[in-house]
Amino acid sequence: MLNEGLASIDTRAFEQCCSLQSITFPSTFLEISTGAFRSCDTLREIVLNEGLQKFGGHVFEKCTSLQNITIPSTVDEIGSSAFFSCYDLRDVVLKEGIKKIKVGAFESCPSLERITIPSTVIEIEYDAFNNCSRLREVDLYNEEVQIDEKVFTGCTSLQRFKFPGLSTRLDNVIRAGQRDIEAKMDDIPSVEWRSGELSIPAVSREIENRLWRRVDTVFEVDKEKLDKIVKLIRYYEVREATTLFELALWKAKIDQAEGATDRGAYRTEVPGPVKDAILKYL
Repeated sequence: MLNEGLASIDTRAFEQCCSLQSITFPSTFLEISTGAFRSCDTLREIVLNEGLQKFGGHVFEKCTSLQNITIPSTVDEIGSSAFFSCYDLRDVVLKEGIKKIKVGAFESCPSLERITIPSTVIEIEYDAFNNCSRLREVDLYNEEVQIDEKVFTGCTSLQRFKFPGLSTRLDNVIRAGQRDIEAKMDDIPSVEWRSGELSIPAVSREIENRLWRRVDTVFEVDKEKLDKIVKLIRYYEVREATTLFELALWKAKIDQAEGATDRGAYRTEVPGPVKDAILKYL
């Protein structure tokens, strides 16, 4: 355990400390510098503190005994190759607040089977999950996250991406009475949504790797299907919003007309051209 008051660890400070098995960071800690615990191959337990701000590159690279890690919400980005070749790493928790996952951050972590990307992440750089051969499920809470090319290269077990945020929005639209969206969702092939879970198949393509003179297989979300779903949900959200607006206008007119008996006479609709313009903006 590191003492309270410590704020940072210098570059490669504990590199190749082969007897180090656990480390707990104090609440005052702010920065882990590049390669600080690189190749500590018996390091099994790491407790990072909320308040940690900088997570450098190669920090826990080749910590081959590490099995789980929780990245605090105060970390802005996970450094390049931070967990490269952590062969036993199985459970990774990324808290809301993290914005970027840098190059090769979890590359060659073959025991990693599932990863949840929080809604605050805006970019995942290339090779971030390269050669995570058992990775089968990726949950993306931000459907607009920028996923660079080759993020999931060699992830041969990856079949689908899940979108919990879109699932919630879809359920809200249906509960609001816009049930005809269900038939339109069913028309999008290979997309599954049930019990509050929406998943879109991964697609693969081959790209030339000139550096290593080989052809790599890249796995990525089917962007065409994702775009269709996002536009469809947005359309019905706006349609529901215009319906609520019409009801609000209707109620306001009735409230202003004391003693009104014919409520239908006070109904006000958003003009057709205006409604069409609103709905077509998508």
